[in-house]
Amino acid sequence: MQKQRWYVADNGVYSKLISVMGKKGQTRMAMWLFSEMRNSGCRPDTSVYNALISAHLNSKDKAKALEKAVVYFNKMKGMERCQPNIVTYNILLRAFAQSRNVEKVNSLFKDLDESIASPDIYTYNGVMDAYGKNGMIRDMESVLSRMKSNQCKPDTITFNLLIDSYGKKQQFDKMEQVFKSLLHSKERPTLPTFNSMIINYGKARLKEQAESVFKKMIDMKYSPSFITYESLIMMYGYCDSVSKAREIFDGVAESGQEMKVSTFNVMLDVYCRNGLPMEADKLLLSANSIGIRPNVSTYKLLYKAYTKANMKELLDKLLKSMDKDGIVPNKRFFLEALGAFLSSTGSPESGSASTGLSRPQDEVLKI
Repeated sequence: MQKQRWYVADNGVYSKLISVMGKKGQTRMAMWLFSEMRNSGCRPDTSVYNALISAHLNSKDKAKALEKAVVYFNKMKGMERCQPNIVTYNILLRAFAQSRNVEKVNSLFKDLDESIASPDIYTYNGVMDAYGKNGMIRDMESVLSRMKSNQCKPDTITFNLLIDSYGKKQQFDKMEQVFKSLLHSKERPTLPTFNSMIINYGKARLKEQAESVFKKMIDMKYSPSFITYESLIMMYGYCDSVSKAREIFDGVAESGQEMKVSTFNVMLDVYCRNGLPMEADKLLLSANSIGIRPNVSTYKLLYKAYTKANMKELLDKLLKSMDKDGIVPNKRFFLEALGAFLSSTGSPESGSASTGLSRPQDEVLKI
């Protein structure tokens, strides 16, 4: 492109290229582009530094990436044409929330309050989503309170991330309270709203509540997506209703819609989770008849399940099928299978037990 007569070095082009390299994990190439940009006579601006910070944060060494991001951030504050904007703060706030660094998040919020930039819905959603995914409910609620005090109205994404976060922690009273607030707001539920509630009720073996959510969804004239059906299949699997899960699966297969391999894998997982490896094997054999080509994920979940169940005959059969389909297992494939085997012979799970302690319904949830 540089050899074309019409080419003129432009910050926008470099910013986009740095961003693309960052998303591909090519941090060194992103840094080379940054140097090349300056050598070509361009003066970096805020958008270029934002792209460079994002590129570093996409690298595998998160601790080092965060250190580098802070260096760039401080450098930006010392240059008039590169002052951090709300995009800069949003990138950094989310990254530090993902790394569970509450102190740095609070420091950045304080810095933001003193700057000319103003937080927006993306600021709060990014941090709350990161905290929620990390199970940091109190910190998530603290950010929600901050959002309310700044008169920032929640959007559908806000409601969905709160519903999903409370659901995953099995804080269903709070989850239901947020859902009611959503129904009374100007926003509307989306399919991910219902899908999240269905699967999280399922993981808690609350079948009736999950079915009630699905009924509510249908009554509100929403059409289930393949993810909704997968959520239902998983839910029934968690609730020991394997026949009902298979009924949903067969309904999808007979509907005329294209069967997704992910839906196929979910049904296999239900069989394996419920100690039915022979049924899983039968379903695998029927893959071609329902237009499914098993993928690596298919074989991985079956290999782990057969290993855990010590089903040597099924393992040998599975390896032959993998070879036939051109699936070559790597080191990670076997290590995960070994982990499954060791977990089956180790001590019972204890990490998922609930303490039974909960706080009263917080005012913060009345959104």
